[in-house]
Amino acid sequence: MAFFTRQFIRGFSSTAVRNVVIKQVTIIGGGQMGAGIAQVAASTGHSVTLVDTSEDILKKSVKGIEGSLKRVVKKKFADKPEAGEEFLQKVLQNVAISTDVGSVVQSADLVLEAIVENLQIKQDLFGRLDKLAPAHTIFASNTSSLPITDIASSTSRLDRFGGLHFFNPVPMMKLVEVVATSSTSQETFDSLMSFSKVLGKTPVSCKDTPGFIVNRLLVPYMIEAIRLHERGHGSKEDIDIAMKLGAGYPMGPFELADYVGLDTMKFIIDGWCEKDPHNPLFESNALLNKLVAEGKFGRKTGEGFYKYK
Repeated sequence: MAFFTRQFIRGFSSTAVRNVVIKQVTIIGGGQMGAGIAQVAASTGHSVTLVDTSEDILKKSVKGIEGSLKRVVKKKFADKPEAGEEFLQKVLQNVAISTDVGSVVQSADLVLEAIVENLQIKQDLFGRLDKLAPAHTIFASNTSSLPITDIASSTSRLDRFGGLHFFNPVPMMKLVEVVATSSTSQETFDSLMSFSKVLGKTPVSCKDTPGFIVNRLLVPYMIEAIRLHERGHGSKEDIDIAMKLGAGYPMGPFELADYVGLDTMKFIIDGWCEKDPHNPLFESNALLNKLVAEGKFGRKTGEGFYKYK
């Protein structure tokens, strides 16, 4: 009977989201990622509400979106300044801001979080919103490293939960990793894929495995570059030049690590190591740990493997 009940509820829930076209989007987190996603969604005609904990953060987010849009207008509407201004205002009109997440999710087709990479905080957020959002609302996380299944476990809408992993800077980067768990319904997955395409992105299907596709390959690559340097088999500079000129990469692994953030890298690799401690690819790295302990996170702090001051 319990099995039958679960299947009935899941079937009922899946029906609720069948053929849903995502129009109303709530994005939680007004940082660089959240603001970037908001900009792209608003630019493609979606009604977006950007949510954060304070008006000051949100005003800064909107200012950043406006600045980014002005660069787009300057490039795309160079010969048509009036059309460019019209586009700018139209997109900005599609963006609302709020500090009251409980009220805005009640009209959302999609709730997407882009907040701190902390499992408990994400679970608490979605657990609360699960009681407030309509039955058809799809929940998604922009996490780059945490299991979607674990985040979704705090809700009762496992079939209406997936991952939408965008890349920074969002307006420029074309890829979106669409992550399905073992419980994500086909209807939810299709809606997330369609939404990504409407945004002008190229979505790829991912399973709910550590790092999905890109980070699962990229983070061990950067860690191995550090190990190569630690063994005295190449300087940071030579390794970066070799990968740029030999493999055609736009950045070398040390430049990329500083761009991503060494604290972010450490968080990801530590999380994977905790889940799979016997995997040699996930071993902690002494040099990375040292730099993070010293507060040298890369570009955002002015120093990582290289100095930027």
